[in-house]
Amino acid sequence: MPADARPTLPPLRDVIAAHGLQASKALGQNFLLDEQLLDRIAAIPGGIQDQPAFEVGPGPGGLTRAILRAGGKLVAVERDRRCLPALAELELAFPGQLRVISGDAMEIDAHAEAGDGAHIIANLPYNVGTALLVGWLSALWAPLPWWSSLTLMFQMEVAERIVAKPGTDHYGRLAVLAQWRSDARIAMKVHRSAFTPPPKVMSAVIHITPKPAPEGVQLKILERLTAAAFGQRRKMLRQSLKSVPGALDALEAIGIDPQRRAETVSVEEFVTLARQLGQATTSA
Repeated sequence: MPADARPTLPPLRDVIAAHGLQASKALGQNFLLDEQLLDRIAAIPGGIQDQPAFEVGPGPGGLTRAILRAGGKLVAVERDRRCLPALAELELAFPGQLRVISGDAMEIDAHAEAGDGAHIIANLPYNVGTALLVGWLSALWAPLPWWSSLTLMFQMEVAERIVAKPGTDHYGRLAVLAQWRSDARIAMKVHRSAFTPPPKVMSAVIHITPKPAPEGVQLKILERLTAAAFGQRRKMLRQSLKSVPGALDALEAIGIDPQRRAETVSVEEFVTLARQLGQATTSA
């Protein structure tokens, strides 16, 4: 949207004061008010002019404004009914660009609401952020998922788990899930002082773009392997994978030393192991 065509909006602090929108700890809310920072976050996916976008937990509408200014056709889901009047003002300011759904994002079919190719952009409520991410990463890939990209704010510790590499403290199931058929990176670090109220920890914006899934690999088998392997982090694979039928034979077949620990096994090795186990199960 050209700068001269943008509607003039009141400062976010005034919107929060006018509607009595103090952040709710119970809903995991922390509001971002720096509009330049919000515009930078909305720019991370690249040009979203006239493209579908989906936001969870818009609150008073800070990031919502930025997405709309970038030209996105936005569907936003807000559980906190106190925020709906402020978001209704944005619907009027950006005619035909914003649709607000009052409800719980955990119960809403984001694909059905946002449509194919949507960019998911959100400062996620802390208490549901990881669960929503896992849901989006577990979508059907055919050959790509319904969403085009994920641009999501997380606590730094969660962000580090998403992008972690083998051999690091943060590497685990979430890293494998995020990286086996996607590229994941930390796009921006955000200081706690940028939020109202400031959370106790630093935050980061993660950007994830999907890529075609490796052939012959079933998500459910990969998840079963990583759950067992990382469920007993310090144990050797020969111990931790004992509970998965056929896993030890699959290790041997692809030449992975059963004395290794899960945190040393790369994403590619887990993928190869899942493929081997799937083939062995099919032919058994």
